[in-house]
Amino acid sequence: MTAVKDSVHDYISLDPLAQDLVDTPEFQRLRHIKQLSTVRLVYPSANHTRFEHSLGVYHLASRALDYLDIGGDRARHVRAAALLHDIGHGPYGHQTEEVIRRRTGAHHDEIGHLLDETDVAAVLVAHDLNPDRIAALVRGDGELGQLVSGELDVDRMDYLVRDAHHTGVPYGTIDTGRLVRELRYRDGELVLADGNVQTAESLLLARALMNGTVYRHHVSRIAGAMLERASERLLDTGEVGIDEFRRMADHDLLVSLSEHVPDLGRRIERRDLYKRAVWAPLASVPASVVEMDYAETRSAAREIADKAGVEPDEVLVDVPSRPSFKESRTRVIVNGVVQRLEEASELVAGLRAAERTQWRIGVYAPAEAADDVRDAAADVLGLAEVRVGLAE
Repeated sequence: MTAVKDSVHDYISLDPLAQDLVDTPEFQRLRHIKQLSTVRLVYPSANHTRFEHSLGVYHLASRALDYLDIGGDRARHVRAAALLHDIGHGPYGHQTEEVIRRRTGAHHDEIGHLLDETDVAAVLVAHDLNPDRIAALVRGDGELGQLVSGELDVDRMDYLVRDAHHTGVPYGTIDTGRLVRELRYRDGELVLADGNVQTAESLLLARALMNGTVYRHHVSRIAGAMLERASERLLDTGEVGIDEFRRMADHDLLVSLSEHVPDLGRRIERRDLYKRAVWAPLASVPASVVEMDYAETRSAAREIADKAGVEPDEVLVDVPSRPSFKESRTRVIVNGVVQRLEEASELVAGLRAAERTQWRIGVYAPAEAADDVRDAAADVLGLAEVRVGLAE
């Protein structure tokens, strides 16, 4: 076993299979993809990578399997899936995920193409593991797949504590030790043992607080919207194909954007970001706008730009999905009966209300155009009220 020093979990022991997987080019690429992508433009110390996060997920999966008394071939497949769960991410992780999905139809957790005739595949076969089983576990399929991708997955446990640690924000701190110790299987479903409603609530609360403070910070959202638009333009030039794009590291994308989409690329690189022309709450946004898809938001952005008299790429319309709490479906045992957390906890309703209150539609533009864009957006989108935040 090889021990790796980790900033969150102290020492992580890698078995021979994990050592060989870590040494593959596909896994080493994760050293060059930041875990929090554009969030690091807000929190300067948030420079941790998907490489170390993946090691943390492997570590927590290993501990959970020990507590669940799952060993042998099944455990080896789960540990490999936990380690490899993020190798499908493109540059800047989730920030380019929708760009890739629109071009390929594939989600980042669909890693089958990376387990076919690659160094990773060769390592798995050499260790008598089935690449198809690994890909299915990463998708969250089956009983054991829930441990890798589900309401109680070890991926979420690691990124909350790791992101909190590296941003310096304390809200994501959760007791991962208790969480992995209290996992149980009941009728094929991963649940928390009796007496752990508060344990489940802590996971939900941490995610809700991190959403508002870190993951959905308006600066990160603006940079992410700019990056998505720039990436689409890069692919439209034909200078970079989608297969090359999805295998880029963060710095590769920045270089390509600076060369082929310099107006947006250099702004992102220098943190010379657009400003909020509109920052409006859910209550003031028509339902038809909240439900707009990608094509409709692009069309709205063009209409706003035309009405404001600015270039089309100087207006970005950012409509996040409706607030949802996947973690509220976490299953806990209460007095011997399996319940969803939303049934067992009064805290869930309050957090749902807070999420709805914090939801915002954003319309972004260069500072000098923000006033004109604000007025045009209010008209085009039919907003009851807008909030301007040019200095923020």
